[in-house]
Amino acid sequence: MKQRFKVVITDLMTEPLDAERRVLDDVAEVIALDAKSETDLIGKIEDADAVMVYHYLTFSESSIDRLTQCRAIVRPGVGYDAIDLAAARRRGIPVCNVPDYGTEEVADSAVAMAISLARGAHFLNSRLRRGVGQWNVDQATPIARLRGRRFGIVGCGRIGTAAALRAKAFGLDVAFYDPYRPDGLDKALGIRRIERLEDLLASSHIVSVHCPLTEETRGMIAGPEIARMPRGSYLVNTARGGIVDTRAVVEALASGQLAGAGIDVLEHEPPQQDSPVLAAWRDPNHPAHDRLLLNPHTAYYCDEGSDEFRTKGAQEVLRALLGQPLRNVVNEDVLPSPRPR
Repeated sequence: MKQRFKVVITDLMTEPLDAERRVLDDVAEVIALDAKSETDLIGKIEDADAVMVYHYLTFSESSIDRLTQCRAIVRPGVGYDAIDLAAARRRGIPVCNVPDYGTEEVADSAVAMAISLARGAHFLNSRLRRGVGQWNVDQATPIARLRGRRFGIVGCGRIGTAAALRAKAFGLDVAFYDPYRPDGLDKALGIRRIERLEDLLASSHIVSVHCPLTEETRGMIAGPEIARMPRGSYLVNTARGGIVDTRAVVEALASGQLAGAGIDVLEHEPPQQDSPVLAAWRDPNHPAHDRLLLNPHTAYYCDEGSDEFRTKGAQEVLRALLGQPLRNVVNEDVLPSPRPR
């Protein structure tokens, strides 16, 4: 009888693993560890033929070096900053992601946050729910008309592009900063390209972050960058927590530099209990409280999308196990090496 492969899901997903087993059941045993930290993986992943990694933990060189027969590390999602790509490359293990599954949902969430903040809906809902202020618009003013205001996008990949198209539907003047996108994207989308981040920030009523977390983008929007934005503007981050300094966001909300902020992703997830952003969000007496819209890294989610990223992640694992060409390798120098079993 042919031996079955072993596929380990490190975190987030638990039983029932219907989507994964629908794809892999004929060739592999699928095990969900529900790990909360990397140390929880010790002794449980070493003989895995493939590993699926989500975002609750780091998958570092120490874990990768313990893999004895792994054919692929798959991130069933877009961001892969928690996986040591170089360590996997040195071991000849391809790292793959699912780059397309949440494009619509994250773009929807980013623009929804921006519109809710800029139209005063979130602020008034927060204040009036606890009986603060009169039952009218006065405490939320000034509220500017959206049409013609600039919606600045940092990172115009799949999700940034989808956000741009949605923002255009509201009559916003959409501009983007992304030094890695080819010339002509602005013309194809009917939006503006701005060559310097500081110029985008200085001219945008709303800034929405859609770039990956890399060494280049880590801490890219902190206090000095927020200070460049027009006073009373809005900042939304549905990308990665490390790109935006949330402590600086809270300070800018308290000072009035920012009129509102929508944060779906934090530097630490789940946040530590002494997190300044968590404290401000929970404290009705904090000046940032009513202007901060906080979500627990859920911009990507819809029921259909959940099945999609799980299924596509499992399909990439299956290709790796069967020695077939992989679709979305992110450590480019590594190719799948068929090893019949």
